[in-house]
Amino acid sequence: MSKLIDITNKLNFEEKPSVRVKNVDLAINNDAVSILKLAALFEDGNGKSKDVIEMYHLLFDESEREKIEKLKLNMHDFNALISESAKIVQGDLTDEGEAQTPATT
Repeated sequence: MSKLIDITNKLNFEEKPSVRVKNVDLAINNDAVSILKLAALFEDGNGKSKDVIEMYHLLFDESEREKIEKLKLNMHDFNALISESAKIVQGDLTDEGEAQTPATT
């Protein structure tokens, strides 16, 4: 019989990063499968409208998308929301929303 090690207590199933737009907090999906799909879209680099829509659906659940639609963002602001949210889940932003820079020695 093989040894079974339960790592459940080392995992975080509850916490999702979030962004705030016009005093509306939006939870961002950060599950591994969604992030891998998101990374593949960025790697492809086509920037097609269908890619932005797919990113939107990967990053935000239906309830969050309803909140976003009520904000009536223009296309520039919507693209910024998608871009910044993707950076957050990929670990490219600090809590203050600024891009992280590598430490120099």
